[in-house]
Amino acid sequence: MKKYILSIDQGTTSTRAIVFNRHSRIISMASEEITQIYPTPGWVEQDPNEIWLTVTQTINEALVQKNIDPTQIEAIGITNQRETTIIWNKETGNPIYNAIVWQSRQTTSICEDLTEKGYNETFRNKTGLLIDPYFSGTKIKWILDNVEGARKLANEGKLAFGTIDSWIIYKLTGTEHKTDFSNASRTMIFNIHDLKWDDELLEILDIPKNLLPEVCESSGLFGYTSEKNFFGEKVPICGVAGDQQASLFGQHCIKKGMVNSTYGTGCFVLMNTGDVVVNSENGMLSTIAWKINDEVVYAIEGSVFVGGSTVQWLRDGLKIIKCASETEDMAKSLISNNGVYFVPAFVGLGTPYWDPKAKGAIFGLTRGTDEKVIARAALEAICYQVQDVLYAMEADCKVKIPIVKANGGATINNFLMQFQSDIMNLQVQRPAIMETTALGAAYLAGLYVKYWENHEDIMKYKKPDIVFQPDMKEENRSELIRGWKVAVSSTRNFKL
Repeated sequence: MKKYILSIDQGTTSTRAIVFNRHSRIISMASEEITQIYPTPGWVEQDPNEIWLTVTQTINEALVQKNIDPTQIEAIGITNQRETTIIWNKETGNPIYNAIVWQSRQTTSICEDLTEKGYNETFRNKTGLLIDPYFSGTKIKWILDNVEGARKLANEGKLAFGTIDSWIIYKLTGTEHKTDFSNASRTMIFNIHDLKWDDELLEILDIPKNLLPEVCESSGLFGYTSEKNFFGEKVPICGVAGDQQASLFGQHCIKKGMVNSTYGTGCFVLMNTGDVVVNSENGMLSTIAWKINDEVVYAIEGSVFVGGSTVQWLRDGLKIIKCASETEDMAKSLISNNGVYFVPAFVGLGTPYWDPKAKGAIFGLTRGTDEKVIARAALEAICYQVQDVLYAMEADCKVKIPIVKANGGATINNFLMQFQSDIMNLQVQRPAIMETTALGAAYLAGLYVKYWENHEDIMKYKKPDIVFQPDMKEENRSELIRGWKVAVSSTRNFKL
C-alpha cells in the first residue's frame, strides 16, 4: 500500500488535516472553522474542546475522502497557532478555562506592571521577546490568578500548561505532555540561549515549573496515537513546529539569510539567522526556528497582528463583500487608493511599534470613498505592515533583502502580491503548493521516519514558484510610503 504523511494544521480561524505523498502533493484535505469568542473588547478566546473536535473531524474526513486506511499513515506532523494558551487538569483531562488566543490583549495590565518594575531587559535578554500580551507567559499567570482554585491545583501539580501543539499531542496520545523548541521559544518563559525553562522568569510570573511540558526536538518522536483516538492504530507523531517556523521550513528556507512571509490571520516575517541570535534594535523578535539532530537554528521575526483578518472584517463586520476573493477585482478596478489609508490596529500594533493600545482607523475619507476604495486600502494595509517589518529586519541584520518567499491564504490575491513587490521593490515568490505551513510539519515528521531521506530528496519534486517582479516608479513608492507613515502616526496619537 502507498504510504503518506498526515499533517495537522491547527490555525487561528480553522483546523485542517492534510495528507501528503512523497512528491509533496496534497492527496486529501479537510477543514473546519473555529469559533472565536470575544468576552470583552480586545479579548480573544476559543474553546479547547472545540479545537480538539475539529482535529478529529478533519482527520476523519481527510482519510475518508480518498479511502485512506490509517495503516497508510507513516507519521503525523503538527503545526499550530503559536502562543495560544491552554491549561488543563491532569486528572480529568479537561481544560480549566478557554484557550486564550495569541491575539488577546487581556493581559495588558500584567505586562504594564512587569514593564514598570523594570523587567524588560531581563525577558528580552533571556527569551528574545518583548513583554507583550501576545506571548504565553502572562496568559498562564492570568489564568492562575483569575480562575477559582487554579493556583492551588497548580501548586499541587495537578495542572498542565500547553500551547495548541501540546494540547493536540496530549489528546492524540492520551498521556504525553510535550512541546517542541519553536513553540517553547514563544512562551516568554523559555531561555533560548540555555535551551530550558527559565527559573527566574517563572518566579517573576509566579508560574510553577511542574505546569510545563517536556521540550523536544522539532523533528523527533513525541509519542504514538492511542488506539481509541486513531482508528485503532498507533501512529508516531514525529514533527512539531509553530506555524511560522513550520512555514519557514516548508518553504525550504534552511539557509542563513532566507526570508519567508506568511499572510494569514496575521502576517509574520521570519529570516533564518543560522546559529546566531540577532539582538534587535528595531522591534524585531529573536526566536528558535527549530532544533533538529541536536542543532539549533534561530530566526529573527516581525509580527503583524491583523493581516488577512482585515479582509474578514470587510466581510463580517462592514459586510461590503461576500467573500475574500472579491477584493482583488475591486482593488484592480481603481488606478490608486485615492489617498485613503487603513490602519487595521484592531488588537494593537505589532512590529516595529509594539503598541497594544492602538486602535484601528481609516484616513482620507471623502464623499467619493466607496467599498472598492476601502477594499483596496485594506489590501494595501497588509503590504505596508509587512514592509514595516522588512525594513526593521534589514536594519537589524544589516542586509538588503532581495527576495521574500510568501505563503498563506491571502497570497492567492494577485493584487496583494504585486503591490507587496512594488512597495518593497523586491521579488515576491509564491509557492506552487500553497499549504507550506502544513507541508513544513509534514517534512519534519517525514524526515524523522525517513519517508524523505534528506532535503535534496524533498527538492527533487518541488514545482517552481510564481514570481512577482516590482513595477512601480520610485516617486510613487516614496509618496505612498510617506502617506502610510502619517496614517500610523495619527493612529498611535489617538488615545482616549
